[in-house]
Amino acid sequence: MTTTEAAPETAVKFSLELNEEQLQFQQWVHGFAEDVIRPAAAEWDEREETPWPILQEAAKIGLYGTDLIAATMPDPTGLTLPIGIEELFWGDAGIGMALMGSMLAVAAITGNGTPQQMGEWVGQCFGTPDNIQLGAFCVSEPDAGSDVSALKTTAVYDEAKDEWVLNGQKSWISNGGIAAVHVIVAAVEPDLGSRGQASFVVPPGTAGLTQGKKFQKHGIRASHTAEVFLDDVRVPGSCLLGGKEKLDARLAKAREGASTGTQAALSTFEATRPAVGAMALGVARAAYEYALDYAKEREQFGRAIIENQSIAFMLVDMKMEIDAARLLVWRAAWMAKNRVPFTAAEGSMSKLKAGEVAVWATERAMQVLGGMGYVRETPVERWHRDAKIFTIFEGTSEIQRLVISRAISGMRLS
Repeated sequence: MTTTEAAPETAVKFSLELNEEQLQFQQWVHGFAEDVIRPAAAEWDEREETPWPILQEAAKIGLYGTDLIAATMPDPTGLTLPIGIEELFWGDAGIGMALMGSMLAVAAITGNGTPQQMGEWVGQCFGTPDNIQLGAFCVSEPDAGSDVSALKTTAVYDEAKDEWVLNGQKSWISNGGIAAVHVIVAAVEPDLGSRGQASFVVPPGTAGLTQGKKFQKHGIRASHTAEVFLDDVRVPGSCLLGGKEKLDARLAKAREGASTGTQAALSTFEATRPAVGAMALGVARAAYEYALDYAKEREQFGRAIIENQSIAFMLVDMKMEIDAARLLVWRAAWMAKNRVPFTAAEGSMSKLKAGEVAVWATERAMQVLGGMGYVRETPVERWHRDAKIFTIFEGTSEIQRLVISRAISGMRLS
């Protein structure tokens, strides 16, 4: 082909430009975050309580509930949801977690459940604008956080009654004990480790499920986090996500040593890690934008402090790292939506990078503000506290690096 000939038409076109629907959704969510979430953020951080009035306002306009799923899931690029999450967490991470905490239970139900189970339980994770409900995904235990193969919570089948009996203790559970719907990951055959686990829905009001200690946290204080106790909790056989026939087939393969595919807890975390990365992005961007505005307005020695290279270059690095992290999040979200395998643990990459950028960027923002960044008179102090969780929950940074190293090497590193 000569330089004067036109390039042939291609079937696939690459673009990072958001379409009109995505831009409108982004602006809509940003407006809610700016007008409703941010003004209330400091109050709910101090109260350390679930912000029920804000959840209700969000539900009324379709930002909490199945309407949000309907607005984001059809997007073939997979970007609409992380775009919206970033804006919510730009508003506030604690309130953002209160709004998004139920989505983890929803992800477990949609990822592991049958169509009938999805239809029955997803809506109950949200309730209605007049009767807000929550969902909780219960995996971590006091002695089993990152190591999900070590779960001690058990599920025993009572064939005579077609019921499962759950016993154990869960810890660090978002919405734990106050949720209407709890999704419990439990060991059916403990000797098989994570391959012998399954997920169960515990319906509202089920006897034997109680809340333990509510944790007082360093950050994201508007999000309820607590222990959950299971004492002979009986649920119908229909509450086993995916059904018993599918579980029995998987357990049989596991006993033979064959591969059983991704396990219940891990499949949920894989699906949600890009979303967690988007949460971290919102916090990082909030800190960067606040620091940038402050640096333009704050004067020292007769000029704005942004005119000093040390400050300007710090802001440049913040912007660059946030944009780089967003590209990883968007790539992982696109791959997940289009069922492109995470051959190099791209979901973990996105969560790892964005989480560490959030901690790093909020610390730099504090440095730009100096003493004002360390006091509660500005929100940067709160954002710095909030950011740290993104290097801890849903897999610590160390666990993400382990997952990625195993993916790129093909070896069982430990």
